[in-house]
Amino acid sequence: MPTSPRSVSRLHPLALLAAVSVALAAGAAAQEAPRRPNVLFVFSDDHAVSAIGAYRGRFASLDPTPRIDALARQGVLFRNSFCTNSLCGPSRAVVLTGLHSHRNGFRKNGETFDGSQTTFPKLLHAAGYETALIGKWHLTSEPQGFDHWEVLPGQGDYYDPDLVSTVGTRRIEGYCTDVVTDLAIDWLEHREHPERPFLLMCQHKAPHRNWMPAPRHLGLYRDVEIPYPDSLFDDHLDDASPTRAAHLSIDTDMSLVHDLFVTPWPGLVDVGQRAQDRSGTRNVARMSAAVRAVWDAAFAAGNLALREDRLVGRELVRWKYQRFLQDYLATVRGVDDSVGRLVDWLDEHGLGDDTIVVYSSDQGFFLGEHGFYDKRWMYEESLRMPLIVRWSGHFPAGAARDELVQNLDYAPTLLDLAGVPVPAAMQGRSLAPLLRGDGPPGGWRDAIYYHYHGYPDIHDVARHYGIRTARWKLIRYYQSDEWELFDLQDDPQELRNRYGEPELGGVVATLRARLEQLRVEYGDDTDVSEQRPAGRQGG
Repeated sequence: MPTSPRSVSRLHPLALLAAVSVALAAGAAAQEAPRRPNVLFVFSDDHAVSAIGAYRGRFASLDPTPRIDALARQGVLFRNSFCTNSLCGPSRAVVLTGLHSHRNGFRKNGETFDGSQTTFPKLLHAAGYETALIGKWHLTSEPQGFDHWEVLPGQGDYYDPDLVSTVGTRRIEGYCTDVVTDLAIDWLEHREHPERPFLLMCQHKAPHRNWMPAPRHLGLYRDVEIPYPDSLFDDHLDDASPTRAAHLSIDTDMSLVHDLFVTPWPGLVDVGQRAQDRSGTRNVARMSAAVRAVWDAAFAAGNLALREDRLVGRELVRWKYQRFLQDYLATVRGVDDSVGRLVDWLDEHGLGDDTIVVYSSDQGFFLGEHGFYDKRWMYEESLRMPLIVRWSGHFPAGAARDELVQNLDYAPTLLDLAGVPVPAAMQGRSLAPLLRGDGPPGGWRDAIYYHYHGYPDIHDVARHYGIRTARWKLIRYYQSDEWELFDLQDDPQELRNRYGEPELGGVVATLRARLEQLRVEYGDDTDVSEQRPAGRQGG
């Protein structure tokens, strides 16, 4: 029990001196104890690494991300960061739990996240952090472990979005990325417990389909010729048949009207209904008259030219690609603005050195590679995630790491950096040693494991799992029992499926054995015995 002042006064002088010394030492220790770092976690949706200048992809010369690039110069960039399941909701569940999809129970969009399970925000909150989540959630159940949350329902809208919180739903006028950023900064400025460290998860809809830029960015790339990928017209003839059965082709599945905002005219032939997403055109219909006028003017000249030219075949695909990338990259710029505003706020309020800033996205995205848009596949464009982390004065500036890391590692990393014990059940590993500039800890992973569970859905991407090492990638489409093997050293664009080549039999045997080891290690007992026809065989 604590000693009362009256009882202390009756202590022997030497005992009193000792008690005072202990109290002073405890007070000094408390003052010297380092404050736990704040965490600003900025998470976008479908941001491909090729659309980040710091990754030096084919769009770097277009300067799509000046503020994210600056963050990379101030922090650590991971070149080989990958997701475990390339889909929005599942990736978010993995980030929260540090568990693969088959362990956290959220395998595909449309399911309901079990909020009762352990998550890193809950653990930080229990350790004294003030926690907030603002923006995209996309896990169906209500967020748990947050002092404050306000989230987009489902995918949310780009313009005048609705947001849901514990007090109901409200519609906020403005552009979604800006609105989410405004709300995040407002929370920072009016925190209930400013004496405590914070976790702020600022999560954007952008640049998710239907790629709707802010009014100020509508003309940013409108007159720019966007570089084409070498594989835009990939025929997939040597790939497994699911690549020809899926519905995410720019040619046959990207809508002129609903994805690219072409004004229809009599006789216009658009793509079929299977993979259409009409949320963008619905959002346009509810814009204010002033915003709608700016929007329509930005697309008018290009739409008129398309109507007059009546393009078909590959020329139409090239036109669609240009419009798609112009809009996508302009939408990315809005996210970049958000990163800049948030980092500037921290620095201007003297919190730059006290805050870990993380920028990432839930998975990669196809920007015309292999003729695709969207994600889901285990191919590099979909599998690879951006990951940039800054903690000024603690992590080396401008560093880059090549180790294989996954979104599985985010939860244990942030817990470790906050001095909070990492649950043994988490399947990821802390990246703290890598962030500090040390060599990889012993036994660092030599391969990553991936499993996509999403079939059936609107894009008809078959279920598959696989392994990726520094050089090789082996994929199994278990519903049709087909395999793909790519040599990432000699064929980084994955244009030649080498599975079945006799000279690589030893490589395949080694990879298959390692793949099964990972399935056992991660406890993936998913039934992979089911079979189905390969489906559509056209290009």
